[in-house]
Amino acid sequence: MNRRWIWVVAVVLLFDAAAWFWWEFQRRDHRHDAVIIEAGRRYGVDPALVKAVVWRESRFDAGAVGRAGELGLMQILEPAAREWAGAEKIPAFHFGSLSDPRVNTLAGTWYLQRLLRRYQKTDNPLPYALADYNAGRGNVLKWNKGAAATNSAAFIAQIGFPGTRKYVQAVMERHEHYRQVFPPPNTK
Repeated sequence: MNRRWIWVVAVVLLFDAAAWFWWEFQRRDHRHDAVIIEAGRRYGVDPALVKAVVWRESRFDAGAVGRAGELGLMQILEPAAREWAGAEKIPAFHFGSLSDPRVNTLAGTWYLQRLLRRYQKTDNPLPYALADYNAGRGNVLKWNKGAAATNSAAFIAQIGFPGTRKYVQAVMERHEHYRQVFPPPNTK
């Protein structure tokens, strides 16, 4: 009887732990959905793409700080944030305000929309824009030579940084996943 009691307690504890991990994952994965949807709609970017970038950049951690000083959910650098603030005519913008998830997501989505427009003459602007977001325009200009100038598959193959290639592929895969489920039907 003692052994059976230990097994019952172990199963209950395991179930509780699994339920807690699932709940925590759901809470983290969805807590910024409203600001992601707002930013996507405001700047005409698929909210599922914005969420995929947030997922890859910060794993939904609004307090994330990158090695190069990037801040927040979308890991925005100060020059991009200042461009956004200027375009939106935000007086006395402070870089630290990017720790606010709404401000960060608006700035990052605005910037992503600019990059998507920059590569409209390609068969799929998404990999170009994501590579630019991750590695900068100068590197994209090195990689989009020959067929890669307009062919996104050739461009991905020519990305010279393995980390950037993985970044582009990961965000594109996550974007496809989120397109199926995000935004939820009741928010469309």
